[in-house]
Amino acid sequence: MKTRRVAILGYSFRLPDSTRDGFWPGLLSGRNLVTQVDSERWGAESFGIQEVSPGTSYTFAAGSIGDVSAFDADFFGISPREAAQMDPQQRLLLELGWEALEDAGIRPSDIRGSQCGVFVGISTNDYSMRFADDLAVIDSSTATGTSTSITANRISYIFDLRGPSMAVDTACSSSLVAFHLRAVPLSPGRARRQSSAESACICTPWIRRVFAGINAVERGACSVFDASGDGYVRSEGAGLFFLKDYDQALADGNRILAVVPVSVVNSDGRNAGLTVPSIQSQVALLKQAYSEAGIAPSEIDYIESHGTGTAVGDPVETHALARRLGSTAPRTTRC
Repeated sequence: MKTRRVAILGYSFRLPDSTRDGFWPGLLSGRNLVTQVDSERWGAESFGIQEVSPGTSYTFAAGSIGDVSAFDADFFGISPREAAQMDPQQRLLLELGWEALEDAGIRPSDIRGSQCGVFVGISTNDYSMRFADDLAVIDSSTATGTSTSITANRISYIFDLRGPSMAVDTACSSSLVAFHLRAVPLSPGRARRQSSAESACICTPWIRRVFAGINAVERGACSVFDASGDGYVRSEGAGLFFLKDYDQALADGNRILAVVPVSVVNSDGRNAGLTVPSIQSQVALLKQAYSEAGIAPSEIDYIESHGTGTAVGDPVETHALARRLGSTAPRTTRC
């Protein structure tokens, strides 16, 4: 089913060493946002080593948003005891939900009881792993506080939203797939307002150790699309968009920040390996997206890529983009 155009009315985010006004200029200037995992998370000296060995990691470089413990629980009607059991991702997303509504100029009371849906892309559960080190701290709030499904459900609960509420885990593409799923609820006769969010928070060295074991994380910088690429920098952050059916947003006179003409999702199927991407599938996805959007590939002047910085992922992505964007009609602008 072809998706309908979607208007972005408001947004909020937490990204490493970035502010709302400084993020885009930082990208344009090439500012390096990579630092180290926040020292309060765990004792890096217990896990660090130059060469990989069981239970260690050779790098703690990260895009870190710093202290994630601060949270105004009373503002959201949550007890301090329950807040302590909540994954920082849940706390961040509640704050972002409120901020995105403010940015859109919409009062929370205006959407209370509505069919507004919540779709959250999330693929990490680091915080729940911490409880394995001290089972005595587990209480009745731990189950909801560490469940990935509750990242979406808690937003729906706090803001009293009655539309679809779900967490989506498709690994690196979780946020985009969560965004894509807003298409059906925004079709005629369904909910016309949605929020789409993504979060990631580094709370344990466990996942870092896994990727260090297969040399998928580098030692301080991601050399994406470069022959020297040796992995990615594991980072954290969160973002939330407040969305509305484009035609409805126009009719309601809303301020529109951006328009998404179409979104498309596919899968590689059976390929060279479970974790190996497919050039053919990526080319097919690009072809379908531009066709449905009615946009010529030669008109595209900016692309946000996966950019793993690995010898497996980078060639596939660059070849797919080149086939679809580089072999079309002559370009009049630089991509």
